[in-house]
Amino acid sequence: MIKLEKVGKIFKTQYIEVKALTDINLEVNKGEFVVVKGPSGCGKSTLLLTIGGMLKATTGNIIVNSNRIHKMDERQRAKFRAENIGFVFQMFHLVPYLNLVENVQLPAGTVRNKSLNKLTVIELLKRLHLTERAKHKPLEMSAGEIQRAAIARALIIQPKIILADEPTGNLDPENSVEVIKHLWEFKNDGGTVIMVTHGADADKFADRIVQLRNGTISK
Repeated sequence: MIKLEKVGKIFKTQYIEVKALTDINLEVNKGEFVVVKGPSGCGKSTLLLTIGGMLKATTGNIIVNSNRIHKMDERQRAKFRAENIGFVFQMFHLVPYLNLVENVQLPAGTVRNKSLNKLTVIELLKRLHLTERAKHKPLEMSAGEIQRAAIARALIIQPKIILADEPTGNLDPENSVEVIKHLWEFKNDGGTVIMVTHGADADKFADRIVQLRNGTISK
């Protein structure tokens, strides 16, 4: 499903180089829920964005669903993400002037017809207990509701993989567990989840916990 071989990521400025990732070797199987943990600044988010093709690795190979995404150009990677990967972020990234249905439907425009999208949105809102919020805008919703909406937005393309970057970082413990349960349900339906976090709420749901320190996987 996902394989990283000696992956490195270096950020360069005019004066310095920062090694964010060094010789990362990692395999994640189809249907796994993998939690990546580590202190702030250890490279967790960089790792997730590199797997998702939003950042290009400096060295090494990244294979996702038999596709070598590091060999793709920017347009090819964008198409691959749109058809295969759902993203959930700590800061939600919902569009403030769109209502819930419009926000959830937004990423599916290029990969599904609109009539199917609307039916899928209604089903997702029911599944995530958001039906009554369908016409509400983000400012009219709680943080927990907004994050569940972000999960619905990730699921609308019917992805094979969800990459979640600190999805519970802005939530109270009760809402954190609810969000993780929805990711776990996606995993139980055959999806693959990689979740970055520094907390312990997801530990009991994880098939495996990977520890990252100073840009490398701890043994």
